[in-house]
Amino acid sequence: MSFQKAQDLLKLAGMSAGRHRGISVKEVAEEFGVNERTAQRMIYALKEVFPSISHQTDTERRRRWKLRDTSMLGMQGIYERELIALEMSIRRAEREGAPVDASALRTLRDRLVATLPSTHARKTEVDAEAILEAKGYACRPGPKVKTSYDAMLVIASALRGPFRLVIRYQSAQDPEPHRRVIEPYGLLLGTRHYLIARDTAKDGPLRRFRLDRIAHVEITNDWFEKDKDFNLEAYAAQSFGSFHADAEVSRVVWRFSPAAAAAAREFEFHPKQEIVEQDDGGLLVIFEASGLVEMAWHLYKWGDAVDVIEPAVLREMVASFQNSRITVLP
Repeated sequence: MSFQKAQDLLKLAGMSAGRHRGISVKEVAEEFGVNERTAQRMIYALKEVFPSISHQTDTERRRRWKLRDTSMLGMQGIYERELIALEMSIRRAEREGAPVDASALRTLRDRLVATLPSTHARKTEVDAEAILEAKGYACRPGPKVKTSYDAMLVIASALRGPFRLVIRYQSAQDPEPHRRVIEPYGLLLGTRHYLIARDTAKDGPLRRFRLDRIAHVEITNDWFEKDKDFNLEAYAAQSFGSFHADAEVSRVVWRFSPAAAAAAREFEFHPKQEIVEQDDGGLLVIFEASGLVEMAWHLYKWGDAVDVIEPAVLREMVASFQNSRITVLP
């Protein structure tokens, strides 16, 4: 059985157990986006794995299958995506002025997490918090490149394995997409999203694959062992944004004016930044990273309230774009 089919079977078992009347062939077909013949095969596979499942005929003369022994289902715990969806529902209820619903959902979330082993519970909460932060409650304003939701689900499953992925990728130099087998390590989310992965056909360092250039992605059953020394946060810290170029890595020093210093203190421009207070009330921000173009994009928002001390190439990039008419700071 393939990895995806195993996931579908567990999901089908949960549907059969959780719905009061069980499930019908039509409902299975609609839920999984398959025809009724395939839905019948899925129910047959469910009966093979869970022989205690029973069926009855409803008032519309349709057979419905019900799984009553749910002891095996409890072994699954709570999936990250399920807790994240619950967290987003809580935030949505809060924003829409429904405190009673928000309170009920929080109680449900806490009760579910309480059933998990402590280590699993902590990991699940941290994962949900990190993804919510990265996604801005799964809704982030501003321009961004469109990303396939289905592709993101496949990549997320591969990262949890971790399992190798087969992608069709078109780099800037490729006239058309090429097939690649890669080992995924993580995602960098920004104006453009990048998948950090190793190309198995090349004995080289990790690469960044732009998600909008992936024409097709497919998960495999091939598990791989990640480099134990890899740290996603440390890797991301090499860059100001999601783009990275080794040749651009340099010491960066920005000076914010006294009028902008208070606003600048509220930002973490880089996880390893150094802050130096100036005698006149100004502020120096110092860090090391690549991504000069993304730095220039960000600095434009500050108008003439920031000066680039280092590197010289970045100072030249923004010199003619500092706009004194921008009076509202980020």
